Amino acid sequence: MIHDVDETLRAIVRREVINGSDIEVLFEAPTKDWASRRNTPTIDIYLYDIREDLKRRQSGDVYARDEMGRKTGKTIFPRFFKLSYLITCWTQRPEDEHRLLSAMLACFLKQDRIPGDQIVGSLGDTGWPIDITIALPPPEDRALSDVWSALGGELKPSLDLVCLVPVDTDRLSPVATLVSTPPTFEWEGIEGQSDTVKGRVPPEPGEDGADGADGDGASGREPAATAAGARAFTQTWSSKKR
Repeated sequence: MIHDVDETLRAIVRREVINGSDIEVLFEAPTKDWASRRNTPTIDIYLYDIREDLKRRQSGDVYARDEMGRKTGKTIFPRFFKLSYLITCWTQRPEDEHRLLSAMLACFLKQDRIPGDQIVGSLGDTGWPIDITIALPPPEDRALSDVWSALGGELKPSLDLVCLVPVDTDRLSPVATLVSTPPTFEWEGIEGQSDTVKGRVPPEPGEDGADGADGDGASGREPAATAAGARAFTQTWSSKKR
């Protein structure tokens, strides 16, 4: 899931910001040692925090459907996780870094979410978009200065990008099988005779087919055992209805 988000962000930045230039896009921790080895223009998108958004938890079922729109299975709602990225730009001149930061800010301000058809990898198969926010104040329990202190580097202009990612729990269970054959009715007549009818109930007295007039035989009448069993069942059925 995380690597799909990384590749999605990389594709967006290469298409909207870099546009064919020789700027690298990396996801490494911007430590002091790493920064000292930078000799090419670089946009670094460092993932520094992962936590579930408890406000997005939902109960209930989500149904999976086939190409005909019929239900084939059900699962629970996905869980949503916030992936927080620290975006920094590294060049020889601060002015160039600021231009890159401006381009990154404009890129992610264009849309509030990444649609499913732009998400790379299996994460896009879920059909859920990825909501994004850029440069919002961090939560009270987390400050960007603390992130820089943990990295052991000096404070540097940066952008805080947060991606709200749905995670499928993969707990799909099948639903009831679609009925594709008619029901079958069985009954016993006099002297243990039995008969089976598919897709219909025994006819009531006086209805067409009750005396075998619409039977399957060459003479237009059903076999004697079938007709006798149907009449015996019909008499019992009629008496019960009274």
